[in-house]
Amino acid sequence: MKRVWIDSQKCLGCKTCELQCAVERNSVTKTLAAAVLEMPRPVARVGVYGPTGSSFPIQCRHCQDAACLKACPSGAMQRDVETGITFIDQSKCRACWMCVMSCPFGVVTPLKDFKVAQKCDACMHMEEPACVASCPTKALIYGDENDYEKVRLSRKQMLAVHVRSAAESGIGVIGLDYVRGDD
Repeated sequence: MKRVWIDSQKCLGCKTCELQCAVERNSVTKTLAAAVLEMPRPVARVGVYGPTGSSFPIQCRHCQDAACLKACPSGAMQRDVETGITFIDQSKCRACWMCVMSCPFGVVTPLKDFKVAQKCDACMHMEEPACVASCPTKALIYGDENDYEKVRLSRKQMLAVHVRSAAESGIGVIGLDYVRGDD
């Protein structure tokens, strides 16, 4: 299953992914300049949290055992059988917010102006999610586990080269925690 992966070491916290998501998914005009004047304002389905340097974009994880899917009494929360992506059929949403309350990651949000819930659906209608396409540092990766594994392994190799060169030059390896790979 393809999903959005995050290389947290590349995220600057610029929130470009949030802006593009809001414009692409909830804007009538589909342009940033016009979207800021729309009422109600477009809302992003991804959020960037944390201070600059430690920021991290958070969107739906499309859980295997999705609590939001189980909690939805109207059947609005659904899963695409082919892709495994969970999404909301907003025509069925009754704004009970059970999905909002049950999501352990806080990624299902109420759109009170429209009386529906919303969440990331990995831009199922697009070739590549808007957040991924707009990320200036390529911190967001759209692919399967093998694609992300390549990124993780390259990071481990960079760490190994860094440690080796530090050892060869007689420099201690203290303080390398910031370069550590995702284990």
